[in-house]
Amino acid sequence: MALPYILLPLGLLLSLFNSFQATIYNQSEFFTIMKKSLSGNSMSDWDVTGGKTFCNYTGIACNGQGNVVKIDITGWSLSGRFPQDVCSYLPELRVLRLSHNNLQGNFPDSIVNCSLLEELNMSSTYLAGTLPNFSPMISLRLLDLSYNFLSGEFPMSVTNLTSLEVLNFNENGGFNMWQLPENISRLTKLKVMVLTTCMLRGPIPASIGNMTSLVDLELTGNFLVGQIPPELGLLKNLRQLELYYNQLVGRIPEELGNLTELIDLDMSVNKLTGNLPESICRLPKLEVLQFYNNSLTGGIPAVLANSTTLTMLSLYDNFLTGEVPRHLGGSSPNMNVLDLSENRLSGELPAEVCNGGKLQYFLVLENMFSGSLPENYAKCESLLRFRVSYNRLEGSIPEGLLGLPHVSIIDLSYNRLNGSLTKTFGTARNLSELFVQSNRLSGILPSEISQAFNLVKIDLSNNLLSGPIPSEIGNLQRLNLLQLQGNKFNSSIPETLSLLKSLNVLDLSSNHLMGSIPESLSELLPNSMNFTNNLLSGPIPLSFVKGGLVESFSGNPRLCIPVYLNSSDTKFSLCSQNYDRKKVNCIWVIGISVGIVIVGAVLFLRRWFSKEKTVIEHDETLSSSFFSYDVKSFHRISFNQREVIEAVVEKNIVGHGGSGTVYRIELSSGEVVAVKKLWSRKTKDSAPEDHLVVDKELKSEVETLGSIRHKNIVKLYCCFSSLDCNLLVYEYMPNGNLWDALHRGKSLLNWPTRHQIALGIAQGLAYLHHDLLPPIIHRDIKSTNILLDVNYQAKVADFGVAKVLRARGGKTPPQPLLQGPMVTWHQDEMIKVLRIAIHCTCRTAALRPTMTEVVHLLIEADPCRFNSCKSTNKTKEAVDVNKPKNPYE
Repeated sequence: MALPYILLPLGLLLSLFNSFQATIYNQSEFFTIMKKSLSGNSMSDWDVTGGKTFCNYTGIACNGQGNVVKIDITGWSLSGRFPQDVCSYLPELRVLRLSHNNLQGNFPDSIVNCSLLEELNMSSTYLAGTLPNFSPMISLRLLDLSYNFLSGEFPMSVTNLTSLEVLNFNENGGFNMWQLPENISRLTKLKVMVLTTCMLRGPIPASIGNMTSLVDLELTGNFLVGQIPPELGLLKNLRQLELYYNQLVGRIPEELGNLTELIDLDMSVNKLTGNLPESICRLPKLEVLQFYNNSLTGGIPAVLANSTTLTMLSLYDNFLTGEVPRHLGGSSPNMNVLDLSENRLSGELPAEVCNGGKLQYFLVLENMFSGSLPENYAKCESLLRFRVSYNRLEGSIPEGLLGLPHVSIIDLSYNRLNGSLTKTFGTARNLSELFVQSNRLSGILPSEISQAFNLVKIDLSNNLLSGPIPSEIGNLQRLNLLQLQGNKFNSSIPETLSLLKSLNVLDLSSNHLMGSIPESLSELLPNSMNFTNNLLSGPIPLSFVKGGLVESFSGNPRLCIPVYLNSSDTKFSLCSQNYDRKKVNCIWVIGISVGIVIVGAVLFLRRWFSKEKTVIEHDETLSSSFFSYDVKSFHRISFNQREVIEAVVEKNIVGHGGSGTVYRIELSSGEVVAVKKLWSRKTKDSAPEDHLVVDKELKSEVETLGSIRHKNIVKLYCCFSSLDCNLLVYEYMPNGNLWDALHRGKSLLNWPTRHQIALGIAQGLAYLHHDLLPPIIHRDIKSTNILLDVNYQAKVADFGVAKVLRARGGKTPPQPLLQGPMVTWHQDEMIKVLRIAIHCTCRTAALRPTMTEVVHLLIEADPCRFNSCKSTNKTKEAVDVNKPKNPYE
């Protein structure tokens, strides 16, 4: 009888052993499935063949019983589908961290069966689809599904997760509109609630005031309305409160002054009114205070000057009045940003704002400040942007201000400043934009300005500057804008201006400039040029006359034109023989010679065509009338009109576009050009509106491309136009357009090349949007309008008629991009670029980055920045992609 009692424990022991073996087998099988489902080098040490126990795999943790309790593959850049039924295999799982991977498909609903799971982080995994009911996950403390493509109804079931401490659905703009329920206050343990840009609407429930454990509350970029509930003042542990980019109205609650732990407060871009509460300005730990783009009135509380923690104060675009606290920033050693622009503030500027030596942005433009610029501003070497335009400032510019070593923009325009420009430019190595127009500055323009070699824009117009324009200014090779009009410059025009190959705007009007116009200036052909109202004399260069730029020289009675213009409105007489008779004779000789050559060519072509039996596209028009083309050049060209026109034949066609036919033409010199022949204006069945479209196409293309110079904008050499035919001659792009390279290319473009192309496009668009006056909007950016040169550098092309683009529904999954031979160590950079794309297409337009910011972000994502796959090292300016709310660009 004792035997059964002995066998019973043995049986139980054997059963437990078998159960343990089964659990071990199930867990091992899961990792075999997981490794097959996901691809990436980070799983290389997962030996699923049995040589290594799974508890020793990288990213895996087990408890004392050998059960898996944690999977952490954060940032592994894996691609594929995460296995279903994870908790059927891993019943003891407590932590699942999958963020920053490419998990294809929809959210794996089976995860909700993990009742013991305490932490679920699937942020930035490119998941799509709807979400399940999370109620079974009763142990969950952290739920982070931010930066995904989730859609459908927001899962209100999260309000049942009473153990939750972190809830993050940041940047999920695909949800249906939803409203925060009153019972959100059930989450009394919640410390972090981030519901940014996830289609929230309606009022902020007052019950949130009961969630006293909250440390971080972010409801930015939604459609919240109504007033800010004063109950938020009960959140005694709150450190960060961000409600910017909503539609909130009313006054700022005084009760927010009770948030003694608050560090970051941002309610910008709303419709708030009333005063800035003094109680908020007294908060002892406040570092960031932002209420820009509201309708606040009253003054800035004087108590704010006592803050020892303030780093950022941004109150621009309100209706604030009165004086700025005199000692503002004096007690704040870490003050980094002060932006009080676009208000009605008056009095003197705060002199102590840079005492801590860390101020980077000082922006007070468009106010009513008076007095002089404090002398100690010239010692603020940390400055990056200094903008005080549109005020009533007087006195001289402090010695050294124009030579600050890190500043990129100095804007002193539209004030009452006097004195002279200092000679301290030599140390301003990062200065790119200098605006001092519409002041009362006198004296000379120092030649030392040429030492600020990064200058892109200079505007010193409407001052009292005199003397010569320094010839050294020609050393500023990046200069895009030079405006010196409305001064008293009294020298000749320096020939060195012709060295400014990037120049788009040149205005020297309304000065006392004398002498002749340098012939070398004809090499520039800027987008905007103005020499009017000076004392210039002699002939206007022939290239300007032919280019239709004669009116840019009006108000110079001593100027003349070297050739007769068939125009009744010209204000210039024909130059007499006293002006360079040899040039006039040469013009006649060249003209007669060209005429003889053209007549001979016509006779030859007529005879040749009489023998030719094959009719090719457009030959009749071109062969009989090429001599009647009006030629407009925008660059130095080494080919002649006839050579190009004769080569516009069927065998040279390389493509057809919406506006014409494109030809590849190899010239006798060996140079290859691309010629676009716009569709004929005159066809038998064409309507008058069709003619207008072609005329508009030609005008837009020529006026735009002919006037701009940038490495990422396709170069237009010249234009041949006649009554019935128009030819545009471009630099030739041997690698075609981006669409063909992606879809028809013989080889797959590797990721560094793709990144290079994306960066080139962004740089080209940033140039069009931010560096030109006026800016140019392309309006038809698509892969077929991006051309690739021999080194796969991108060139933006086709600036003709804007086309109506039909929106397409749905989202294109990123899976194809993140698979195949491109993936390896580039995948993390690829994901960064995709994240940039997400921000560029954000549903809330105000949250989208500018093209300049996109350029910086793409430089940050350069896959070659830490290796030798490119020969050049790039510098980068850090930009917070997740929080694009400080627009100091």
